[in-house]
Amino acid sequence: MSGFREYESYDAIGLATLIRDGEVSASEVLEAAIARCEARNPALNAVVQKLYDHGRTMTGSELPDTPLAGAPYLIKDLGAAIAGTPTTGGSKFMEDVVPDSDSETVTRLKSAGMAIFGKTNTCEFGMSITCEPQFYGATKNPWDGDVTPGGSSGGAASAVAARIVPAAHASDGFGSIRVPASCCGLVGLKPTRGRNSFSPGLGERMGGIVAEHTVSITVRDHAAILDATAGPAPGDPYFAPPPPRPFLDEVGTDPGKLRIAYSYGGATGAKCDGEHARVLDETLKVLADLGHGIEEVDPPLVNDEMQEIFRTLMASNAAQTIRLHPTKGRLPEEGEVERVVAATAEMGESVTGYDVFLAQGRMHSAGRRMAAFHQTHDVLLTPGLGHMPPKLGWIDMMMEDANEYWDRVAAFSPFTVWFNLTGQPAISLPVGTTAEGFPVSVQAVGRFADEATLFRLSGQLETAMPWRDRRPDGLPIV
Repeated sequence: MSGFREYESYDAIGLATLIRDGEVSASEVLEAAIARCEARNPALNAVVQKLYDHGRTMTGSELPDTPLAGAPYLIKDLGAAIAGTPTTGGSKFMEDVVPDSDSETVTRLKSAGMAIFGKTNTCEFGMSITCEPQFYGATKNPWDGDVTPGGSSGGAASAVAARIVPAAHASDGFGSIRVPASCCGLVGLKPTRGRNSFSPGLGERMGGIVAEHTVSITVRDHAAILDATAGPAPGDPYFAPPPPRPFLDEVGTDPGKLRIAYSYGGATGAKCDGEHARVLDETLKVLADLGHGIEEVDPPLVNDEMQEIFRTLMASNAAQTIRLHPTKGRLPEEGEVERVVAATAEMGESVTGYDVFLAQGRMHSAGRRMAAFHQTHDVLLTPGLGHMPPKLGWIDMMMEDANEYWDRVAAFSPFTVWFNLTGQPAISLPVGTTAEGFPVSVQAVGRFADEATLFRLSGQLETAMPWRDRRPDGLPIV
């Protein structure tokens, strides 16, 4: 395997298997990833911190006996901490934040043997579903450099779509795993609330609506990475019920005949364009042919209410994040944060404790309604996005009108934030394409703590509607 040119043919589990079988070394795999980063990242701006020596140290050590040992990996520059490495959250205001310890997620990824060799771009404080921070500059979508790769995990999705790595760390508070996965033709699961720990820094993020996980080219990588990271840490305020067996065992298991509800938005007030409706229709036909029960049923949610709850929590969180800066002890000066961040944080300053508790109460009420919904429906299927990815600059965090900004965010991805609020697992699957070959996704939503059913169904769709070999044209050959 001179130069390991076959690198891009494998997912993370596949690479780890080659390493374990002695067909290639962990160092060779990492150097293949680094070579692709050097060749492709300049045009994409997906990786904003190169930690090559960090990765080389990891591959030079004895690897554990795990399904992911030796696989290269990238960490999003938001939330997850790597000791001694800046965690900027895409913000000039945070450029001096250097954690002195790894976060629990990073610790567990290292224990699984994943070779972390860089950090990926994100919008400022993760407050968008694009990836265009003023601090690091915009990340490009490998499928079309003029349109957004999605966000806030846009750097992660761009790097995976460009096959720099087969999977990369991501996080999701509005759709920030699922949206970039949809924009870049990848699998993107937001796990159940409390499935992964935010230890040691936080008990929860944004009132429990944020989850960390990954974007990847295969369903099984998602399952294996979740097996590696899931579970509580000491002091966690709550956690999801543990699964009865490893998630990886669910991929390839027959899901049986599921009761699948689907919605184009309907009575919820959410809307989708023709491309996403068409791909949802195509997926429903495949599911019916596989023997599943299919029924059009809108979930018991009102989109405007869900968006309002989110905005209350986002505004208060933005104010909190800025005020709790670990070193500065002051509010940002002009130009240190982007206009939408500043305006949203200003809104947050006027949010009362009553407002926050009311929003959380409404959020939990929505979760109860969805729990009742899932008594008669195993899975809900929705469009992945409201419309196709817009041009870079359309969701602009330097806009003067913050309300218009948030309206654009809501129109682009109306279906994702619902399940941040209810805490359910939801997965974006790149099952379709436009006539021009641009990826189009659907979202599958499971009952609370039931990632297992989603992994079974997603694995079945991955076989029936394969996407793994689709990749952008024009990538520099390595």
